[in-house]
Amino acid sequence: MKKLLLGNQGIAQGAYEAGVKVATAYPGTPSTEITENIAKFNEIYAEWAPNEKVALEVAIGASIAGARSIVSMKHVGVNVAADPLFTYAYCGVNAGLVLVCCDDPGMHSSQNEQDSRYYAISAHVPMLEPSDSNEAKEFTKLAFEISEKYDTPVMLRMTTRVSHSQSFVECLERKEIPLKEYKKDITKYAMMPAMARGRRVAVKEREEKLLKDCNDLKINIAEYKGKTGVICAGDTYSYVKEALSDVSVLKLGMVNPLPEKLIKEFCLKCDKIYIVEEMEPVIENAVKKLGINCIGKEVFPVQGEIFPSLIKEKITGEKTDKISSVEVPQRPPVMCAGCPHRGVFYVLSKLKLTVTGDIGCYTLGAQPPLSAVDTVICMGASVGVNHGFIKANPQFSKNSVAVIGDSTFVHSGITGLIDAVYNKGKTTLIILDNSTTGMTGHQNHPATGLTIRNEQTHCLNLKDVCIACGAKKVDEVHSFDIEKIESLIKEHLSYDGVSVIIAKEPCALLNKKMKEKVYFVNDKCVNCRACMKLGCPALQITDGKVEVNKELCTDCGLCGKLCKFGALTEVDR
Repeated sequence: MKKLLLGNQGIAQGAYEAGVKVATAYPGTPSTEITENIAKFNEIYAEWAPNEKVALEVAIGASIAGARSIVSMKHVGVNVAADPLFTYAYCGVNAGLVLVCCDDPGMHSSQNEQDSRYYAISAHVPMLEPSDSNEAKEFTKLAFEISEKYDTPVMLRMTTRVSHSQSFVECLERKEIPLKEYKKDITKYAMMPAMARGRRVAVKEREEKLLKDCNDLKINIAEYKGKTGVICAGDTYSYVKEALSDVSVLKLGMVNPLPEKLIKEFCLKCDKIYIVEEMEPVIENAVKKLGINCIGKEVFPVQGEIFPSLIKEKITGEKTDKISSVEVPQRPPVMCAGCPHRGVFYVLSKLKLTVTGDIGCYTLGAQPPLSAVDTVICMGASVGVNHGFIKANPQFSKNSVAVIGDSTFVHSGITGLIDAVYNKGKTTLIILDNSTTGMTGHQNHPATGLTIRNEQTHCLNLKDVCIACGAKKVDEVHSFDIEKIESLIKEHLSYDGVSVIIAKEPCALLNKKMKEKVYFVNDKCVNCRACMKLGCPALQITDGKVEVNKELCTDCGLCGKLCKFGALTEVDR
């Protein structure tokens, strides 16, 4: 049966067909849909882990125990999971293990661009890269075969366009793979220095065998049509095929190790070679190392995405005519109408505090008109960055706070809080608890009390965790109670030690039902526009006056609390 699937759904289907028994992940765009769709297969145990490191460790445990396992994450998640990845590359597998990594060229939803091919090279593990949804499925199945044949974890590299584009996938029956017998072997699975030295030799031998065998893999395909040759992989293969009709193409399905013999044979049949790859010149450098002249990053950008029009222009010299001269208006992302984070950021902006932020919906607190966030580094960094701020200049303890979400706090904020307490810090941490992992599409986490399949489980109490970490002053407050929030922030900033404020209110999008009431601008409005400082998309200026868009209003009440003239009142929708 053929189905139209996202690339991420293709991977889920591939995991199902390959007989995978355990799937783990931490949600992160563009990888999230992989494990969400795997969870629909009852034959596979699936879970959201607190972070990517734990996710990989769970998958490793399953692999050693004899079950095929898959772990999925976005590119920055590999940074978090790198420690167990590098070591398990030495161990090798019992049952197959595949790590799916989704890179984000163009940074559609990421704080950096990162080329995960370097991780595969550095960790000495093979990496496959599909170019469409059906290949995503087939390459997933092949990755498990390679994993078990060569005794290695395998990385599967996706990019945003392949993850989120649809193409037809041939869906087949599941192949049940029996559990492999676990045999205790400390020379293979207990990586103390003496054992690791022996395994390092095994890794070298594995790489040499893979380097030879990859030339015969059917996923590396040479297509001959002309004397100009293009070497590419993944999404750029689709772009090359769309842009050019009379060039020879070497499509690389395995990007580490590279099929050097096949590359040499291809290049000998072409007069000019172009390397088309997004982000870093990984393939280009490898081809040049083989002594082959090629054209790559001197004409193609090292940042952002590469589209068919650019490929056509750089290789043929033909510029693609603009389809339309109409300028599309810029629509920067904003916090949703009714977002519980808005009131907190309004207060922080009003108090003119220095705010170390984190990764999540609340990152948007840096945008005008709130402009409340000063720094955003990576998952969980807000606590440590704030601690460093204050250690460098103690005056910041009086006018600086750290902000983090509930899911991110569980992911990697807890250790920062422990560090601040242990090292006698004076950080004030605000946890924005909206009862979900909001930015990636409302996934559960340990503090929601629900699993990936919405089954009831233990609900982590964030207040208890903070107290257990050593924070002596911990208060909870409703996120829309801006007067109480302001009072608490001032109180906590005067506290001599590490303190925590937990602002609690569910994400506005968790409840899809329209409220019976909305807010309305009455004739008391003096057009002071103080309410516009909230940056709520439901508030708009029409004919020079403030107006509430009732289709967007969620009846959160912030604007009504802010208006000093009583000009914003509730009415029936």
